[in-house]
Amino acid sequence: MRWLRLVRLGVHLFWGLLTIACAYPLLQDRRRLQLKQRWSRQLLEMLGIRVDANLSRGAQGHLIVANHISWLDVFALNATRPMAFVAKAEVRNWPVIGWMAAKTDTIFLQRGRRSKALEINADIAGLLAAGKDVAVFPEGTTTDGSTVLPFFGALMQPAIDIRHEVHPVSIAYFDEAGKPCLAPVYAGETTMIHSLAAIISTPHITVHLSQTPAIAPNESTSRRILADMARGAIAFSLGISLSDRATLRHDPPGPSLPERVESPLYCGEMREQA
Repeated sequence: MRWLRLVRLGVHLFWGLLTIACAYPLLQDRRRLQLKQRWSRQLLEMLGIRVDANLSRGAQGHLIVANHISWLDVFALNATRPMAFVAKAEVRNWPVIGWMAAKTDTIFLQRGRRSKALEINADIAGLLAAGKDVAVFPEGTTTDGSTVLPFFGALMQPAIDIRHEVHPVSIAYFDEAGKPCLAPVYAGETTMIHSLAAIISTPHITVHLSQTPAIAPNESTSRRILADMARGAIAFSLGISLSDRATLRHDPPGPSLPERVESPLYCGEMREQA
């Protein structure tokens, strides 16, 4: 089973490359999103992962914020409702994956470049204004799913600026017995090889995506408050108690970029700059 999944995964990756290279230039955005959604669904099916989701399928152009557990989070979200993502700049140089990400509306976040903050936020705002959903992982790193780290709000500023809704989404993985599954976890010292081996060795995994009520920012909404509201909604959805509300880490007013980004794949802001 493991070898079969690996072979199918390789063929599927090659098919994705051909689709993006040959078909994408000829298609409109709506059709591109449909292909991205179908490809993501097929990828998860090949890995034995079932998606249980209740994400809204209505109007688009929202900022999606979610907790971050695995590289699978991206495909789980895309399989349910295709969207653009914010990624660390290093991903652009990854073989194959970097090229695919660049061709599918990914915004690359450069570390330590405060001068690029307005440009990054303008890119996000542009996608939102064009009716495309954009997803960020404001924890800035991955966890094992047992906690929700404090959110950084710099990348939420575009939603405030153009008054677009923020949709918090909780992500959790379960085994066939309905218990939390650690196989997809991509945190700490876990490598991509180890993560993939754990996933393909697990017969059945279910990823549960739950969208909490939308948050509509107004002129008086600060990104700090918006980040706290989104984090609280996701933690409540996951049944996680937040005991650190008095010591939350916040970024300073105004747009900024992180000194470093620790998330292994897609991420929001990791650390504020002075």
